[in-house]
Amino acid sequence: MDKIRPSELDDRLPDDAFVLDLRPLGDYERDHIDGSHNAPVYDDLRDGDAEALDPFLDHVPDDVEVVTVCKAGVVAEEATSHLHERGYEATTLACGYRGWRHYEQNTKLHRLSSFLRGLVA
Repeated sequence: MDKIRPSELDDRLPDDAFVLDLRPLGDYERDHIDGSHNAPVYDDLRDGDAEALDPFLDHVPDDVEVVTVCKAGVVAEEATSHLHERGYEATTLACGYRGWRHYEQNTKLHRLSSFLRGLVA
């Protein structure tokens, strides 16, 4: 499954990616990636119902990569797979919204994981 790191996504915003946030509406309303769009199907995806995403696809462009976002990046993989089946170019945000927040705040965890990624790259 293709994944994109927060720093890579940040470099592509706002024009080269469509961010689809799958978290519940309340989580999205509290905080989200600027310019992202909410399809609150997190619980459905977690329960294995990827088709719950279909009613939201009318608002998802098919001419730009879709980056799916959930809490930690696991549930979004279901949406990414479903989008691939529907003909979309899709990628999952690695570590989900939590990873994005660590990136934005440049936390020690983010710096350490970036350092370690550099060692194995």
